[in-house]
Amino acid sequence: MRTTLLRLLLVLGLLLAYPSQAQTSLYFPPSPAGGAWATTSPQSLGWCQPQLDSLLNFLGRRNTKSFLVLKDGRLVVERYYGTYTADSAWYWASAGKSLTAVLIGLAQQEGLLRLSDSTSRTLGRGWSSAPAAKERLITVRHQLTMTTGLTDTPPLPCDNESTAAACLTYRADAGTRWAYHTGPYRLLQDVVARASGLTLNQYSTQKLTSRLGMNGLWVNDVYYSRARDMARFGLFILARGQWNGTGILTDTTYFRQMTTPSQAFNRSYGYLWWLNGQPSHKLPGPQQTTFQGPIIPTAPADLIAALGKNDQKIYVVPSLGLVVVRQGKDAGNPTLALSSFDADLWRYFMAVLQCRTLAAKTAVPSSAWQVYPNPATGVAHVTLPAATPAGSQLRVVDVMGREQLKQPATGGTTTVSLPGLAPGMYVVQWLNKAGYLLSTKRLVLAK
Repeated sequence: MRTTLLRLLLVLGLLLAYPSQAQTSLYFPPSPAGGAWATTSPQSLGWCQPQLDSLLNFLGRRNTKSFLVLKDGRLVVERYYGTYTADSAWYWASAGKSLTAVLIGLAQQEGLLRLSDSTSRTLGRGWSSAPAAKERLITVRHQLTMTTGLTDTPPLPCDNESTAAACLTYRADAGTRWAYHTGPYRLLQDVVARASGLTLNQYSTQKLTSRLGMNGLWVNDVYYSRARDMARFGLFILARGQWNGTGILTDTTYFRQMTTPSQAFNRSYGYLWWLNGQPSHKLPGPQQTTFQGPIIPTAPADLIAALGKNDQKIYVVPSLGLVVVRQGKDAGNPTLALSSFDADLWRYFMAVLQCRTLAAKTAVPSSAWQVYPNPATGVAHVTLPAATPAGSQLRVVDVMGREQLKQPATGGTTTVSLPGLAPGMYVVQWLNKAGYLLSTKRLVLAK
């Protein structure tokens, strides 16, 4: 109860400190040839420079190529790493799914298709290997919501991304299960192209990206662009489908459905957008486990995100008027969309906004304490130095950064009981009294 109250007070404080997008006029940058993008300094917003430096250093250690932050449309942070520059292009990976979701909304707005249409209406019969009667049940909406019922783990040589009919086999009726399945999603791009009579690049450029000043390109179903193009798209979403006073995605019902829970199986998924702040979520992969809590517990509850493999990120936070972009290689925990990097990044970033000290993971040397046995089988022991700060705590989180348990700790040996935790990799965090991270150790929980 106390934790919930503290979180509510924190959110209220942030909302008071940072007016919502609805209360603040947005700035829209000109086309790349039309002039410079307006900027705002972190200091003018009351952001903490030492914490911002820590965030940027953290990103540099995690294979980042670019990191941009917009506040109400103005650039606050723009950092490039290594040889990557503002003119370099990189792939969006599955973050491009959210761009496709907008294209579907535009196509429906134009009357080219309806979400209730059977996919077979556009692609023809036999686009999958499902029985004809089952294939007809699959609609455009099922493709948008990852509920086609097709097998998301087909046997080799197929994989999750395969679009060949032989790889798209029936597992369950459409609308009866959620599974992250890229193959049927990619066929949405064919749906847009065939319904419009244009190539995907032509439709994207004419109906959306040129109007936002974007200069990206679809290559083999994957979108490539510069970091600022990703930021423009995020700003378009922050503005709820309009650009500098001109409505583009004017179907407000579709926009709302796209950015709110789209089905009951995974409340943290809209129309190809990930949604924070929901009571539960599922993850990409063959497991059908429902996890309690939001996808990024360290981030604002109203955050929505376009997430791609190897940690391509577009985060949009309406309550704070923020768009945050990250491009790069795998940040250390390769997954299809979500990773522990999301929670780590937002832990650092919230420290920037809250102007508080976030201790580095190396504040206490790893050699100064022990966690054993490792692997453990239900119980682990933690030995801390005699000079352990009063009020210290031990917290166990999973690889996604979700807290599994927390308990007080003092100098000497503390026993940590791990009942009910699934086998796998966890992280033991040593926190001081204020809740700042002092050090971490990995812990493997065996069967």
